[in-house]
Amino acid sequence: MNTPADLQKRLSSAFGQALGEPPGNPDVTPADDTGSTVPDPSLSSSRFGRLWLGGAGIVAGGLLLAAGYVAGATALAGVVVIFGVAVLSAAVISRSNRSTAKSTPLASAEPHASSTAPLDPPAPGLNFSSDIHDALGDIAVTRGLNRRILHANATFRLVTGKARPEGMTCDEIGIAFRPDDRPDHYDVEIATPQGQRIYSWRDVMMRDPASGQLRIESVARDITDQRLATREREQARLKAEHESAAKSQLLATVSHEIRTPLSGIMGMSHLIGQTGLTPAQESYLDGIRQSGQALVQLVEDLLDFSTLESGRFQIHPRAESLRRLIESVVEMLAHRAHEKGIEIGATVHSDIPELMSFDPARLRQVLFNVIGNAVKFTQRGGVLVRAAYDDGDLVITVQDSGPGMTPEEQARVFGAFEQAGDASEKSGGTGLGLTISARIVEEFGGRMSVVSERGVGSQFIVRFPVELPADQRSRNHRATMLKSSRVLLIAPDGPAATATAETIRMLGGTCRLIEAGDAGNFALDTLMEAEGPPTDVIVDNRMAPHFLSQFADRLGVIAPGLRRIFLVTPEQRNAEEFDMFDAWLIRPLREQSLIDVLRGRMRGMERRDAINDNQPGFMTLPELPEGTGISIVLAEDDPVNAMLVRAVLTKAGHAVDVVQDVESLLDRAWHAGHSRPDIIVTDLSMPGGDGVEMLGRLRAHERRQGLPPVPVIVLTADSRDETRRAALLNGASIVLAKPADPQRLIQEVETLAAMTVDFARQS
Repeated sequence: MNTPADLQKRLSSAFGQALGEPPGNPDVTPADDTGSTVPDPSLSSSRFGRLWLGGAGIVAGGLLLAAGYVAGATALAGVVVIFGVAVLSAAVISRSNRSTAKSTPLASAEPHASSTAPLDPPAPGLNFSSDIHDALGDIAVTRGLNRRILHANATFRLVTGKARPEGMTCDEIGIAFRPDDRPDHYDVEIATPQGQRIYSWRDVMMRDPASGQLRIESVARDITDQRLATREREQARLKAEHESAAKSQLLATVSHEIRTPLSGIMGMSHLIGQTGLTPAQESYLDGIRQSGQALVQLVEDLLDFSTLESGRFQIHPRAESLRRLIESVVEMLAHRAHEKGIEIGATVHSDIPELMSFDPARLRQVLFNVIGNAVKFTQRGGVLVRAAYDDGDLVITVQDSGPGMTPEEQARVFGAFEQAGDASEKSGGTGLGLTISARIVEEFGGRMSVVSERGVGSQFIVRFPVELPADQRSRNHRATMLKSSRVLLIAPDGPAATATAETIRMLGGTCRLIEAGDAGNFALDTLMEAEGPPTDVIVDNRMAPHFLSQFADRLGVIAPGLRRIFLVTPEQRNAEEFDMFDAWLIRPLREQSLIDVLRGRMRGMERRDAINDNQPGFMTLPELPEGTGISIVLAEDDPVNAMLVRAVLTKAGHAVDVVQDVESLLDRAWHAGHSRPDIIVTDLSMPGGDGVEMLGRLRAHERRQGLPPVPVIVLTADSRDETRRAALLNGASIVLAKPADPQRLIQEVETLAAMTVDFARQS
């Protein structure tokens, strides 16, 4: 390869040669039959020489005649003789030049197709251009319209190994042209002495300045390294896609293998919970359920992380109640918080309507991760969740009083496998929760951020755009629901009290908080004068002794119609103090329950307990005599899961027949008459065939035989969206992920059974 010094030397040499040519006015000579002319540098130089010689002769002759005249007759005769010889010599030279010009006609610019004779050397300007391309390492070729080479630079000769390529075509030399998307652009492969190389070739049609004939000027540059780099990038991309698909398949397989025994563990713990247990056994069972749910969440996180990395993550928005979603997540995590001795509460601003468009499953996952992390790392104080609508965006903040983070920890907290804090503040985990949550929020079109101070606490902010329904009257209606309520809240300062007070105020009521330190000094007379008599007093169970000893009697005198409301946790709902109050509420509060109690619609509390709050899916199901329901074929090859699902369905009063492979299932489903099941519950991975293929065969047989379609509930350990879609498209009625919620399974069975009965009656 030419060094910069070599390139500079060659460029200087080329430019120097061109600039050193003597200037002159060019001749114009006919170029073709059309009468157009082009300048001829050689004719211009010859004519200039003749004119110069003639002028010099005239001047010299005049000088000689003058000298002879002065010198005398003899000298004059000699001068005349010399002058005559000079004139004759000039005439002979002039005739000779004209004869030479006439005997050298302008060569044709188009050699015959069969001609291979060497051509005249190129004009100096062409050499100049070739030298520049040689210095740059580019190919420069001039060809006629018949595609034969008229001139090629040194680089072309070196690359092709052809010392005299003139008169040959590129095809004859072995140059293969590959068309490009752009006109007159090609990728050219040339076998060079150094190996196969790729050149970017460009053709330009030009007119020769000497002859006026059209030429094809071609320039080509070596782009082998660029093409190889592009090819390597493409190969790397394909390899990455293949590896990503393989990783996703591996995770799906591992997930399936984990979910199957996990489904058995969770289901059996549910069945055990329906038997008579001692308090210690109930505590142990609670631990099993929490560990099982943690493992389920871990499997979900791994699958989501893989889906996000591969770019196959999808959002499914629909109209949903944000308030109910936040309340359900907070209630699920309340038991963990209360076990640690910390508080948890949530408020939803009245600006937020009852229904908004978002993906409820994914937002629930985000909030469960973010709020769960806040509960995990908070040892004192508590966690407060707020939701508001800000300029087209939904903003959810999660404030905790945990250890906080340094700026360095904040910068990497959303990275994979990162946890802030020292070893004493960490309690294990994969470190994927916040990473996945941040990526999901990005898929929403928003972002997650954190504001934190070491030793004070952290605030995680979830912000993303949402669509509001056209009718927003419910939003304004919420802001005035408690406009007649004046509430006295006696509770310790913390997230629970803050959430209660803010909710009352946002719903149009007034609320005065009395903390533990203010209990002895609080002046009820001042309150009466400033705000009027309270309509309700809400007493936190932790403040009950202060209330009974210092406020109960005085409040009864000052506000005779005052309603007393007791605020407790689910674990303390059987407290003896209930008899002293008119109504009860459970914290964390549900907004609708608070409204119903303060407006006098409800006296008792919601049926919530610690275990069911944390695991809402595992509810006690009513047990009915077997055979009072419908006939169900259960296809499940795992004996533990088969026993579990059969027990759940049998307790609901249904007759269940278990099969363990695809062919047995199809045999039962294809029978017409009373032996045909009312509903099929099947695993998607069964011996003897693929579950999706089995669904297609079943529906095809029903169409051929004119049979009504039997409803099919699919239980699968593969929770990927593409698996669910494939099952539904091939005839599944419902798809449930393992471990299946027993209550949900019973509800789906009963819904499908009712639809089947209605269809039979209409037929």
